[in-house]
Amino acid sequence: LDIAASEKGARFVRMCDAFGLPLVTLVDVPGFLPGTGQEAGGIIRKGAKLLYAYAEASVPRVTVVLRKAFGGAYIVMNSKSLGADAAFSWPGAELAVMGAEGAVDVIYRRDITADPDRRDEFIDRYREEAMAPHIPAERLSIDEVITPAETRGVVAATLRSLEGALQLGFRHDNLPQ
Repeated sequence: LDIAASEKGARFVRMCDAFGLPLVTLVDVPGFLPGTGQEAGGIIRKGAKLLYAYAEASVPRVTVVLRKAFGGAYIVMNSKSLGADAAFSWPGAELAVMGAEGAVDVIYRRDITADPDRRDEFIDRYREEAMAPHIPAERLSIDEVITPAETRGVVAATLRSLEGALQLGFRHDNLPQ
């Protein structure tokens, strides 16, 4: 997630909210784009625009994690903790603070320094213990693990169940660019 995507996403979310259109967010976000250019350009402030747009949206909000959902970038992308009405995940999705490769370098630094050949073992262990989709479901950060084939039906049924939650009437204008 970079500066341009954050600003564009925030504007889109606010437009949907202004016109009463429900939000369905399909997530595959490995994190915020790193780099001094992004930092100097204000990625934190610009990312916060997207976070704020989702947080203040009054339309029904549904999220489906397709592949990766890491760290703060996942939270910004309409996570359950940000107030999504429903959040689902595909079976192969990875939800965690960070990717396995980066996490094991922090968590198992001493062990990897002592025996670099065990790094792959630690990556597999981290994926099993911290990144499997059933873990966020147990912790209530997603509602259910669904298959790709079920996605359309589950999202449609969820939106139908949220129809009464839609607040009709004028909400706000969209911010100028």
